[in-house]
Amino acid sequence: MDTIALFGGSFDPPHIGHTAIVEALREFKDIDKVIVMPTFLNPFKSQFYASASLRVKWLKEIFSDYKNVEVSEYEVLQEKKVPTIETVKHLLKSYKKIYLVIGADNLASLHEWHRYNELRDLVTFIVVPRDGIEISQEFLRLNVNEKVSSTKLREKIEISKLPKKCAKEIYNFYTE
Repeated sequence: MDTIALFGGSFDPPHIGHTAIVEALREFKDIDKVIVMPTFLNPFKSQFYASASLRVKWLKEIFSDYKNVEVSEYEVLQEKKVPTIETVKHLLKSYKKIYLVIGADNLASLHEWHRYNELRDLVTFIVVPRDGIEISQEFLRLNVNEKVSSTKLREKIEISKLPKKCAKEIYNFYTE
């Protein structure tokens, strides 16, 4: 297994859009494994709602039956904001090629990411469409049609938008 897709994020809460992305990545013939990487705290955010350990627990449960999908605790175990470049360099010790999955909503600020020019040279970006944002031809595109976001779910939680495996637990957490 030399080639991975790195799918990082807050996953606060994890939802069916996340599972749809992982399922679409598994269809890429070049990708041997998908690594789901929850952040301890997103470098562009000041707080989380569900604790890192709870988000890891949910993700491990959600993806437990998925072949060649690993939920990594690398960033969570750092107990701080971890720039993507650090995670990529860590993973390059074990893998030869990394596809980095981002949402189209990240494109406008991508140049602000820590050591972006170095990161750009180390990974191949796969962009997930979002909010009608145009995706440049320089990026690979992952066609996923789930229109759901963690931010909107925190505002108005819908159990139908949560992965079935732990939907009730996630729903209860965000409605308490």
